[in-house]
Amino acid sequence: MSTPPPATAPVPADVVEIERVLTRIAYLAGRARQHERLMTLAGLPLDRAAVAILRHLAESESLRPGVLAVRMSVEASHVTRQLRQLERLGHVIRIPDPDDGRAQRIQLTDSGLAAVNRIRDVSRRGMEVALADWSSEDLRHLAALFHRLVDDFVTHAEVAVDLGTSAWRPPVVPLTAQEPGRT
Repeated sequence: MSTPPPATAPVPADVVEIERVLTRIAYLAGRARQHERLMTLAGLPLDRAAVAILRHLAESESLRPGVLAVRMSVEASHVTRQLRQLERLGHVIRIPDPDDGRAQRIQLTDSGLAAVNRIRDVSRRGMEVALADWSSEDLRHLAALFHRLVDDFVTHAEVAVDLGTSAWRPPVVPLTAQEPGRT
């Protein structure tokens, strides 16, 4: 059994509520059923990881696969598998890296851009329905706060969280010869 981290000052209630709501939003947005519905409405046979790659490529210039993996915070092998699928579907192509002739970059094709645009359109229309009763002012305010939140998360992503005066580590439980099933 793990030992809990040492007690520290309580987290403010507002921060607790924000974390709770963001967790719920992430759950709702990431559900498999939601993704399947989005793909059905967009008319595309893509899994969530492939969609994330297409969206990322649409927001940037061509990238090396390794750089794409780092930016998405995933393993390079994960990106490589998805890129093969996207290449087979004609959504991405590999092009020579102008900075290094030995390397390749990944670039969206017209088909890939069209797929991203269909996904965005369906997603935005669903959001429009959900937020139909919100005022334009509330929507602008929410968008501004989300931008600020994301910017602050990115700024602080690599900052260590202080869990107290000493760093908490899970206890090491030695295995002994007396444990059942061990020799």
